[in-house]
Amino acid sequence: MEQNKPQTEQEISQQAAVRRQKLADLCEAGHNPFEITKYAQDAYSADLKQEFADLPAEAETGKIVSLAGRMMSKRVMGKASFAHLRDQKGDIQIFVKRDLLGDEAYAAFKKLDIGDIIGVKGEVFRTKMGEISVRISELTLLSKSLLPLPEKFHGLTDREARYRQRYVDLIVNPEVKDTFVKRSLILKEIRAYLDEKGFLEVDTPILTPFEIGASARPFYTHHNTLNMDMVLRIETELYLKRLIVGGMDRVYEVGRIFRNEGMDPKHNPEFTTIELYQAFTDFHGMMDLVEEMYKRLALKVCGSLEITYQGKQIDMGHWERLTMVEAVKKYSGVDFNDWKTDEDAIAAAKEHHVELPEVPTKGAILAEFFDAFVEDKLIQPTFIYDYPVEISPLAKRKPNDPAFTERFEYFIDCTEYGNAFSELNDPIDQKARFERQVAERKAIEPDCKAQVDYDYVTALEYGLPPTGGLGFGVDRLVMLLTDSASIRDVLLFPTMKPIDQ
Repeated sequence: MEQNKPQTEQEISQQAAVRRQKLADLCEAGHNPFEITKYAQDAYSADLKQEFADLPAEAETGKIVSLAGRMMSKRVMGKASFAHLRDQKGDIQIFVKRDLLGDEAYAAFKKLDIGDIIGVKGEVFRTKMGEISVRISELTLLSKSLLPLPEKFHGLTDREARYRQRYVDLIVNPEVKDTFVKRSLILKEIRAYLDEKGFLEVDTPILTPFEIGASARPFYTHHNTLNMDMVLRIETELYLKRLIVGGMDRVYEVGRIFRNEGMDPKHNPEFTTIELYQAFTDFHGMMDLVEEMYKRLALKVCGSLEITYQGKQIDMGHWERLTMVEAVKKYSGVDFNDWKTDEDAIAAAKEHHVELPEVPTKGAILAEFFDAFVEDKLIQPTFIYDYPVEISPLAKRKPNDPAFTERFEYFIDCTEYGNAFSELNDPIDQKARFERQVAERKAIEPDCKAQVDYDYVTALEYGLPPTGGLGFGVDRLVMLLTDSASIRDVLLFPTMKPIDQ
C-alpha cells in the first residue's frame, strides 16, 4: 500500500472485509461503536495486579472496576471465555461468562475481533491458575478495529514497516512503548535538574530570516505575506545568548532542530537538542554540570552508574578530561606542538594519511587527526577540550594561547554527545569570525546564501557577561540510556522516504 493513498477494495484483505461487514451489521442494528464519545474508566491493569499481588488462587475481592483498552487475545469456550485487555499500563485477563453477561451480550462478545477497543465492568478475582482477572458483568464495544493486527511485526526484517506504522508497532510490541516512556522521563529529569539550578525554560524562533555561515545545511521555506524566504533553524544558540545580554542569566530551550543533511543510525533531518546558557561561569562550569546531570540521569533511568550500551559496559561515574592536543598525541603519537607552520601540519597529515580539510591550517588539521585517530577510541565518558579556533567560531579564545578556544565536546561509545564553550563575548572578534566564516563558505559555494548575523553582533555590543554554554542532542542521550542502536528507535515518527519513491 502506498503511503497516504486510500485502499481499493481489492487491497483490503478478506479478514478486513469481514470486519467491515461486522461494522455494517452493528450500525444496522443501531449499535454503531463510533457514536460512543466516552467511557468511565476507573482502574488500570498494573495497579490491580499490584493491589492484589497477595490474593490467593480462586479468591474473590468484591472490588468492582471499569477498565478500557484494546482486546489482544480471545479464547471462546462455549458458555465461558477468556480474553486479554491491554490498557495504558499493561495487560489483564478478563473472564466472560454467558450466565453473568447475558445471552445477547455474550453473543456480541463472540463476534468481537482482536484489536477491538472495549470497555468492561466487573469484579476482580484470581483464577484457579493464579492469574488476576476481571469477571465482567458489562461489556461495551467502543471502537471497531477494521484491520487485523499483524501476527509478526518485530525483528530486523520488519523495521521499515515498524517505523512507518509506529501506531501498529506500539500496539504489538509493548517494549517499544517503554522506550518512549523512558524518553519522557529523561526529558522530565533534565528539566527538573536545570530548574533546580535556577535555569528558566524559554522558546525561541524556529523560522529564522536568513542562513548563517555555519557548515550545517538548512531547510528553506517561503513566507507568503512577507514575500521572503525563511530558514528552519539549525541551532538555538544565537537567540538564547541574546537573552543572556538581556539579563536572563540562566536559560535553556528544549528545541527541535532541522538540518538538510545525510541520514544514518545517528542522524535524522529533524532532531531535539537542549541548549543552555549560564552567565558568570565558563566551560569548566559546563563540564561539571554535564557530569553531574548524566550521573543523575543514569541512576534515575537505569538504576545504576554502570550501564550497558550495545554490549559494552559504560561507567557513567568516571569521566576522563583531555585536551585535543593531549588526545591526538596519546592515540596517534603526533604532537601538535612540533608543527611550526601550516606546511608542517600538511606534511604530517600526508605522512599519516589524514584527510586535509577545505582550509588546511594547523588547527583544522589537528581536528582531522582527532577524527582519524581518537574518536573511535573514546568508549568511556571523556571530555575533549581546548579546540582550535578555526573550528570554533563562537567560543572564547584561551587568553594564554589564542590559537585555541575554551571549548569542549564529550564522547561516549565513540560518539559525540554534546558541545560547550566559554562563550565569545567580544563583539569585534565575533564580527571578524562571522565575516571570515561566511567568506570561506562562499569561496567554496559561490551560490551559498549565508549571511553574517549583524543583529547578534549588535547584541554583543551592548555587553554579554562571561557565559558558559552547552548544547547536547536529546535523541542520542535517549539511545544511550535505553540501549537503542538507531536514532529511529527513539523517534516516534522518524523521517522516511515515501514507499512509492
